[in-house]
Amino acid sequence: MIQPTIAKREVTKYILKTFDIHMSKKLGQNFLIDEAIVQEIVHASDIQEGETVLEVGPGIGTLTQGLAEAKANVIAVEIDNRLPEVLAKTLEGYENVRIVHGDILKVNIPELVEGKNFKVVANLPYYITTPIIMALLEQKLPVTKIVTMIQKEVADRMVAKPGKKDYGALSVAVQYYTTPEIVAQVPPKSFIPAPAVDSVVIRCDVRPEPAVKVISEKMFFRVVKAAFSQRRKTLSNSLKTMGIAAEEIKKAIDDAAIDGTRRGETLTLQEFAVIADNLEENKIVE
Repeated sequence: MIQPTIAKREVTKYILKTFDIHMSKKLGQNFLIDEAIVQEIVHASDIQEGETVLEVGPGIGTLTQGLAEAKANVIAVEIDNRLPEVLAKTLEGYENVRIVHGDILKVNIPELVEGKNFKVVANLPYYITTPIIMALLEQKLPVTKIVTMIQKEVADRMVAKPGKKDYGALSVAVQYYTTPEIVAQVPPKSFIPAPAVDSVVIRCDVRPEPAVKVISEKMFFRVVKAAFSQRRKTLSNSLKTMGIAAEEIKKAIDDAAIDGTRRGETLTLQEFAVIADNLEENKIVE
């Protein structure tokens, strides 16, 4: 341990006071003060010495320190322009940490990781959790695992199965690319300031290949989006929002041997895939 443990209330308060840092509501900042949770995240990440870890939003370096102690090569991307200076002090002496000032949705990730396989580990701001996770997955980056602390409500949606109330487009998308699992519960008291919601640590192991094979990912996700766009409507009616002729929709559903009166929330990934492939094979003209 090169520096005092940051994941302690008194140490975090000292850092915040010393650098006159006030939490930004705009950036959704809640600083972790629970060392046990830091270790839970590090353990879930299954870090091997020398491997590359991309951290999103290191804050004052709480989780970064845990990753550095695990001997990962950490690239920490921080959007708050006040914090790189702070991180230079709180992580002083950790030669395996690189701080990058920037927006994770805009930086050139392949360039940062130098084309190597990497893991993503983060305590994500709740207001932008989904856009960040989906951007990481949709870019088809050489990422093998994503371990994040996020709002419990969002995690429940990510792991939900067909027929459950939390099952939706996010569930399908995350499960298409990864196998997600909630690995730890995080109470509000683990943060400064304490958020008004419960948090969890979720691990998403990125699949070598998507969960289902499809002719066109674009069509697959169009079908998924349409199916959940009007949850109270039947599948047949929901898919009409795609702008495709009703008879073509009916044919694609019938050819998939799926009951068109079902709701989208009851369909498996494989069923979505078959419908999407049927539409794609029919070369629908919009």
